[in-house]
Amino acid sequence: MRLLRFFIAIACLAAGAIVGALNRAPVVIDLGFSRLPTNLGVSLLIALLLGVLIGGLAISASVVLPLRRRLVRAERQGASVAPTSGS
Repeated sequence: MRLLRFFIAIACLAAGAIVGALNRAPVVIDLGFSRLPTNLGVSLLIALLLGVLIGGLAISASVVLPLRRRLVRAERQGASVAPTSGS
């Protein structure tokens, strides 16, 4: 499994390097309070990374955290209603 993760990581790094190398056109990102001169490849990679991070946080907040709360509640109820072993 570690080897598969390693190959996936290498493939993603290679894809990022290719995108960065093929999109070398200069662009200026205007944030309203600041202007950031960069090239297109870097701005594309940063936008993709931010999208993945924000999407992961949204999934975590909307799915994982409520399920974790429900699991903790169910474990507490299960512990309070634990059957007694009688002989």
